[in-house]
Amino acid sequence: MNIPQFLCCLALLLGCSAPTLAFLEQEISFSEADIQNELAKRGPLEKRYGDLFIASMPEAPRIQLGEPAERLTIHARVLLSLAGAPAVPVDLRGTAGLRYDDQEKAFYLDQPAAESVHAPGLDPQWRGLIEHSLSRMLKSYFRKTPAYRLRPDASPQESTARWLLRSVRIAPGRVIAVLAPF
Repeated sequence: MNIPQFLCCLALLLGCSAPTLAFLEQEISFSEADIQNELAKRGPLEKRYGDLFIASMPEAPRIQLGEPAERLTIHARVLLSLAGAPAVPVDLRGTAGLRYDDQEKAFYLDQPAAESVHAPGLDPQWRGLIEHSLSRMLKSYFRKTPAYRLRPDASPQESTARWLLRSVRIAPGRVIAVLAPF
């Protein structure tokens, strides 16, 4: 093929409407169980907030997909020790979005934040500070390690879907991502 023929083919391809190019898209999906498996590989997390308190998450948080719609819900048990006192269990509920990092070919939780903190053993005056601190703890927990990474040894669809993210949808129990070459 000579250069004018190549340029003509390229112009035709680029001039096609988006629905015509849909055959090039790859849809992949992964489940809550896939995310939980990734999170289970991480060790416990402990965060110190000066001499005021220590928060530790001895086991990975549980993730629920699609409730509320298009979001992830995070459930975690945190052990909180105020000013050296014995640790008190705190039930944390938060939400997050999902973002795709094209360089890493991985999905990360986006903007995780604590929405409610249930701590019957703690004085209610601490609730705001604790909620804010636990939101920061969630951000640090999910910032560096992906919730799901595309693996070249997984399914044929996933291994060929090393393209750009077109869309991502969070449904109950599943994440559906559509990737395309351009």
